[in-house]
Amino acid sequence: MSLIPFIVVLLFFVGIIEGSIDRRSIVARYNPVRNASSTTTPMQVGNGNFAFGADVTGLQTFQPFAIMSSWGWKNDSLPPGKTLADINNYRGTTWSNHGRPVTYDFGGNDPVVEQWLISNPNRVNLGRVGLMFRGDGGETLDVDEGDLNDIHQELDLWTGTLHSQFVWHNSSVAITTVAAQTSDAVSISIKSPLLASGKLGIFVDFPWNDGKAKFSAPFVGNWNATANHTTSLSTFPRGSSLKAQISHTMDASTFITSFGGNQFIMTRDSILAHRYSILPNAAQSSSFGLSIAFSPRKETSVPSPAKIQSTSSQVWSKYWSNGGFVDIVSGSTDSRAEELQRRIVLSRYLMRVNEAGDTPPQESGLVNDGWYGKFHMEMYFWHSAHWALWNDWDLLRRSSSVYSWFLPDSTRRAQVQQHFDAGARWPKMTDPSGRSAPGEINNLLIWQQVHPLVFAEYERRAFPAVQTLVKWEDVVRETADWMADFAWFNESTGVYDLGPPMFVVSEDTAPNATQNPAFELAYWRLGFDIASGWMRKLGKDVPSAWSTVQARLAPLPIDNETYAVYEGIESSFWTDPAFTNDHPSLVGLHGWLPKTSGVEVAIAKATADKVFTHWNISNCWGWDFPMLAMSAARNGETEMAVDWLLHPLFQFDDVGMPIGGVRVPTPYFPGSGSLLYAVAMMARGWDGSDGAAPGFPKGGWNVRAEGLSIAL
Repeated sequence: MSLIPFIVVLLFFVGIIEGSIDRRSIVARYNPVRNASSTTTPMQVGNGNFAFGADVTGLQTFQPFAIMSSWGWKNDSLPPGKTLADINNYRGTTWSNHGRPVTYDFGGNDPVVEQWLISNPNRVNLGRVGLMFRGDGGETLDVDEGDLNDIHQELDLWTGTLHSQFVWHNSSVAITTVAAQTSDAVSISIKSPLLASGKLGIFVDFPWNDGKAKFSAPFVGNWNATANHTTSLSTFPRGSSLKAQISHTMDASTFITSFGGNQFIMTRDSILAHRYSILPNAAQSSSFGLSIAFSPRKETSVPSPAKIQSTSSQVWSKYWSNGGFVDIVSGSTDSRAEELQRRIVLSRYLMRVNEAGDTPPQESGLVNDGWYGKFHMEMYFWHSAHWALWNDWDLLRRSSSVYSWFLPDSTRRAQVQQHFDAGARWPKMTDPSGRSAPGEINNLLIWQQVHPLVFAEYERRAFPAVQTLVKWEDVVRETADWMADFAWFNESTGVYDLGPPMFVVSEDTAPNATQNPAFELAYWRLGFDIASGWMRKLGKDVPSAWSTVQARLAPLPIDNETYAVYEGIESSFWTDPAFTNDHPSLVGLHGWLPKTSGVEVAIAKATADKVFTHWNISNCWGWDFPMLAMSAARNGETEMAVDWLLHPLFQFDDVGMPIGGVRVPTPYFPGSGSLLYAVAMMARGWDGSDGAAPGFPKGGWNVRAEGLSIAL
């Protein structure tokens, strides 16, 4: 028997082993380290539905960073003189949509009720947990961060464990902070000789939350409005895993904080405040473990600190080991590789903490509040589509089911409220109820309409079974039904038009003058392609309305051999800051989007080139830069693609938080999600791409990818 086949097979397997990525060493290389607290962003531990933001002590001792969740929402009390009937009976204004009266949620005759609906419900900060420093007589001391020495804090990304240590009064203090992965709890383990002498404890405090501020960053809640809300303490017998509970009531909402771990004594500092003190009652002990769980309901048990730490290590190591991975730092000689790898690793961690919940994430995840804590369905693509390319389907499926549970309300919005004949119109700015927040942009934006079709297509590719087709069938059908009904047949031109009224991606055009925008037309075509293919794969007829509209949809507007923002826009728009000062969606025609019918690649590339030179890039932000990178990559300009991902205005701080810049507070997580989507596409490729890592330059880059899926 010849040994040649055996040797070939052996070498093959040796090559796989030698070529596999040492994921843990690369992840550990970017463990964030701090020696002082940031005043803008916390270190975080979390599980996607719950996150705990910490200062340099591993708690919230000096900086009141937030404890936030996907479920922590409240409604403010009604405005003076208003009743629930006023809220329920709110009606906006009716505009004519090509002769069809459409009622929108804005411009009604009661602006007070309208504003209440915009700001409610709002997301709350569940509390604050910090260290309490005590004197020889047991009095609480006023200590600030400058009183600490030898501060060192490091986040172990591989296990999701935050290690913090410092020296106070010549005594060492070491704190380990870990978030539970199967419940919304945090484990706090303290080691210090100060515990045995009673000089170290923990305080817990609760803020008032309301919807007065559109943005609440870097901190959330009002700590001085103590009369607006109530807290009450309950304690439990020794031996119970549940040691104490605090009920926190704001208006009609109550949130429960439950405590477990080692034995302790909890007291309320003042009947007028909502701050409580926790002192270990095990004399002579230099260690203390505490579990704190947060919930909208009363719990009967709390996981132990050891259980939380063990589960966190298991879940995080599985996440890093099983999902997609990209190594661009091993063997690359390009100096840009180090920073890009740092951004990739830290974004993977932070998205798992902030953006892997049961509902779509808000723009700032679980760090602070933007837009009252609500989430934006047009941004759901940038927040979550990367999970599909990195093959984290367990995480993506947590929130992608939003389309199924929003379907009844979206159908009612389209057919009952807005008088369309068919389909479901997806909301823009919303909350777990699926109700659309009032506002012109919130009602007239349309690019979120195609997103569920893209998510469905990615799931079908990953799981090409009939169960996937059936699972998404209703969402696909109702989505495309409304797309077909929204398109209006223009008898004078013989084509179907999109708009008016509508807003384009950049939200900067006059809605009643916006007709046939280039990006939305291309995205509509892609949507119809996916929806029609879905029906055929199910063995069902493609609805004639879809085929008719798709075949006769208006052509993309062209001006001087480049695509225009919308049909009829002035030729001077390229030099008009009113149209070149926000999201440059024209580059998405061939980059973010694959080649779609009706899009000429040469014209799309010429359009992108003109965007690069004529757009006000200084006003771009967040996902704009990865979108620019994807356009450059798909058009073969790989050096430029990397440059866009590392543009000086596209910044990530020391712990990987995407900086909002002048437009929005930090963090702005669509920047992280779009970065991961673009990197996966550039490293693994897209439909029709050639070779390995087609989006990266060939010289100076050694790109290795594992577990990624091809982009559309």
